[in-house]
Amino acid sequence: MDQHKLRSHVFDKTGIKIDVDDPIFALVALNEAVLAETVERQLAMLDAATQALAAQARAAGGLPELPPASLASLADKATPAAGFTPREWRLLGAAAIVSIASALLVLGGAALLYKL
Repeated sequence: MDQHKLRSHVFDKTGIKIDVDDPIFALVALNEAVLAETVERQLAMLDAATQALAAQARAAGGLPELPPASLASLADKATPAAGFTPREWRLLGAAAIVSIASALLVLGGAALLYKL
């Protein structure tokens, strides 16, 4: 946390001068700590949900079975998959299109709200 940068940002937005020793920076530090803890919990929940979804997809036949040794090696190494099946390429393409469309929708909505 760069206190001088936050200080100048507050002054630019509100015209209020605050000192770097102001107690409000304690609140900012507390907010960062709470946010970091929340993000860690959300990532853990997302990881658990992803693993459960992958297990369901494997049970339904949508994903190939991976032996436990392969899962451990994939978790230890952050290497990309060797090759994708055509179905996986289609799913990746669809996900990319949806994410780009969502980003454009959000940016368009923000631009409209900013003009109001």
